[in-house]
Amino acid sequence: MMDGEVTGVRTVGIVGLGLIGGSLALRLIRAGIEVHAWNHTDRPYAAARAAGIRCEPGLRQLAQLRPDLIVLCNPLRAMPQVLEAVGPFVDERATTLSDVGSVKGQVRKQVREAGLAGCYVGAHPMAGNELSGFGAADPGLLDNALWAVDVDSQTDYGRFLAVSSMITNGLGNRMIVLDDRTHDRAAAMISHMPHAVATCLINMLCDDPDRNVAAALAAGSWRDMTRVALTDPDRTRAMIEEDDANVAALLHDLAGRLTRLADDLQRSDGDALADFFSRGQDFRDFKRRVGHSGAGGGSRSAGPGDESPREADMRLDPLTWRDDLLLSARRGENIISFISPRHVRIRTNNAM
Repeated sequence: MMDGEVTGVRTVGIVGLGLIGGSLALRLIRAGIEVHAWNHTDRPYAAARAAGIRCEPGLRQLAQLRPDLIVLCNPLRAMPQVLEAVGPFVDERATTLSDVGSVKGQVRKQVREAGLAGCYVGAHPMAGNELSGFGAADPGLLDNALWAVDVDSQTDYGRFLAVSSMITNGLGNRMIVLDDRTHDRAAAMISHMPHAVATCLINMLCDDPDRNVAAALAAGSWRDMTRVALTDPDRTRAMIEEDDANVAALLHDLAGRLTRLADDLQRSDGDALADFFSRGQDFRDFKRRVGHSGAGGGSRSAGPGDESPREADMRLDPLTWRDDLLLSARRGENIISFISPRHVRIRTNNAM
């Protein structure tokens, strides 16, 4: 590979045409990339074919097409079975394997057990809603989406580049690079734990004798805090159980904080209450600077005090690129494009 070129992904195989897999497939089609797909039932095939997706009868047929990239978009609970079925037919000389799972450590372990670790690079698009199925798929779901791309000490740079160039140069999305442990704990903090909390809130409402009165009074704050609780409960449970240790630790932390708040309220401890309600000011200031993100990842128009993101170029050292890019993520920087294989454009998003 020459230093001045970034090899583009021309063909992608999608395993699973649900909300994320379907949205990704439609977005790739819109980008002019050839997409082949397999789903565990053929129900979405007519609509998918009408959208330009080439549907395959089985995982063997999909893998034997030797696409540049296969992205596993199936439910995580089905990952061992999918890897067992597709693994023997993946030509690792031609195909890089990725996924969109919300938990990365578990998937990497399963990929390693399937003998496919050498061609694997994990990925997780931070996009979605409470809907499901190909009927809800929308290429706009990935507008301005941020992807986490997970690597370890064995990740091949060429494989990393294939996944990353699809995300940035192909989809027009942003990305950060993480290790599995950092990703899974952060995902538990901002996604998996909030799903548990939102579910707890609606459970409390349903158990309250005055639930109809409360539901009638519910407005914006209740809607915003419980939107994700409208997700299919089996899907939510599976997602949380797949990151159970991180979610459990965070829920214990949250329970302790809420217990202390309740105690401070009963004691009318003004100093403690002031500390509780001001402790998150760094996040309020951060949101004021960068603008409030919408559901699709976009931002409102800048207002007083808002700052425009700064962009810069970054060279990647062949020996230290993994650690350098993890530090870049921790500084609040996003990769927005690959100028050449070892040269990226980054955007600084006014980190906290």
